[in-house]
Amino acid sequence: MQAGKNIYFLSDFHLGVPTHEESLKRERLLVQFLDEIKDKAEAIFIVGDLFDFWYEYRHVVPKGFVRILGKLAELSDKGIQLYFFVGNHDMWMKDYLQQELNMPVYFEPKTFEWNGKRFLIGHGDGLGPGDHGYKRLKKIFRNPVCQWLFGILPPVVGMGVANYMSRKSRAKTGTTEETFLGADKEWLITFSREQLQQEHFDFFIFGHRHLPIDFRLTASSRYINLGDWITFFTYAVFDGKDVQLLSYLNRDEKIIRNV
Repeated sequence: MQAGKNIYFLSDFHLGVPTHEESLKRERLLVQFLDEIKDKAEAIFIVGDLFDFWYEYRHVVPKGFVRILGKLAELSDKGIQLYFFVGNHDMWMKDYLQQELNMPVYFEPKTFEWNGKRFLIGHGDGLGPGDHGYKRLKKIFRNPVCQWLFGILPPVVGMGVANYMSRKSRAKTGTTEETFLGADKEWLITFSREQLQQEHFDFFIFGHRHLPIDFRLTASSRYINLGDWITFFTYAVFDGKDVQLLSYLNRDEKIIRNV
């Protein structure tokens, strides 16, 4: 890493819901944040669910989101390395972001290392024990045949169905603030502990949970969940030595910590 530069991690913006107006407020806030960190950032990781729904037809991409896409393009042109991990809401990414933003797109957790610190980074959906219904559904959604069948629908039909299902899902899961279930019941903590039995990571960075958590697993390893930009507006920053989990809107008291 360059001296004086940071690496930033953010996830779960779900742009597009619950309404265009509310989504636009969050999008503008996200753009404001990215503009403020651009001179300090060496790399920025978007760790899933940037959009509440995304599907790339061969010649069509979803309408909207011009502010965030324009800001990401500016950052990429400035020389900041961008990374994208697909989430469970934008898993149907193809090559649009790679071509337009020079942004690698990852579908599974990936290992990175900076300054001797090892990171395992991923969205977090489908990891750890439990959630078997979603894991089966994920296999269907990731199936190339299923994606092709969806892709032959006219965009007005496919996008209409997808946006309806997305709003329905968000109505069920987004009405109450998430709470910490305890270390033994948090699936991503269990997953991280299992990974530590195989190899060492200094930091596990995940999203998906919609709850900001900074949890010490061992004396030299921590699990960090990035929370979201719906309720908590949280992000993590690595300065070359340590990772901090912070809230852009000063809601740090909402972060679950045992460090």
